Amino acid sequence: MGVRLMVVDDHRLLAEALASALKLRGHRVLAAAAPAAGAADLVISRAPEVCLLGTAAPAEPGAFDPVLRIKRERPQVAVVVLGPVPSPRGIAAAFAAGASGYVRHDERIEGVERAIMKARAGEAAVAPQLLQGAFGELLNPAAQPDDEGRRLLEMLTPREVEVLVRVADGEDTRLIAAGMGIAPSTARTHVQRVLMKLGVGSRLEAAALAARTGLLDRAGPLPHRPGPAAGPGGPAAGPE
Repeated sequence: MGVRLMVVDDHRLLAEALASALKLRGHRVLAAAAPAAGAADLVISRAPEVCLLGTAAPAEPGAFDPVLRIKRERPQVAVVVLGPVPSPRGIAAAFAAGASGYVRHDERIEGVERAIMKARAGEAAVAPQLLQGAFGELLNPAAQPDDEGRRLLEMLTPREVEVLVRVADGEDTRLIAAGMGIAPSTARTHVQRVLMKLGVGSRLEAAALAARTGLLDRAGPLPHRPGPAAGPGGPAAGPE
C-alpha cells in the first residue's frame, strides 16, 4: 500500500523529480516543492503520513526548526530529512529535533523508499554507515581534543570567544549584553556568528563542543569589566 507523503525542498527540480519517481512506485505525493520558510506551514496544513524535508545546510543554526514545529503541531507526521553528507552532529541534531530519519540527497530511490517505509512504521530511518559514523564520534569524541580546540579558537574573534564562554556559563542574551556592555541585538548577532562558525545548531551544542575540545580551558577567564567610576560629587549614576 502506498504512503501518503510530501516532498518539500527549496530545489524545485530535485523535489519534482523525486516526487515523480515515488508516484511511479505507487505512493501518493501531496506536494513537491516549497521554500524552507514555508515548509512547516505546508506540512502542517496537509498532514501527510511521511514528509521528506530537504535541507542544504544541516549544520546551520535553525536548520531543523521546521522539524521541531511539525512535530509539535503534527506529532503523527514522520519527518525524514534529505540532505548532504552530514557530520555526526548534523544527524544528532536532526533526530533531536524530532526527525525519524536522515537520507543523503544522492541516495538511490530504493533507499529513499526504504526510509519512508521505516519512518511510517515508527523505526529510525538512517543508513548504517551514517549511524556508525555518529556512534563512532560519540564513543571517540576526539583523538586530539587540544588540536581541535586550538583550531576552533582560531576561528573566533576575541569578542566571540568571550560570548562563547558566557554561553557555556549559561548566560542568556540579556546577561551577555549586560556583561559585555553591548546592546542585546548585538549580543544576539555575536551568538549567531559563534554558532555558525562552530557548525552547531544551538547554544547547548556550542557549550558541549567547547567543553569537549578543551576550548574553554584555552579561552581563560572572562575579562574584568569595571562599572563607571564615581565622580567627585558621589557615586556613579546608574543606567537610565
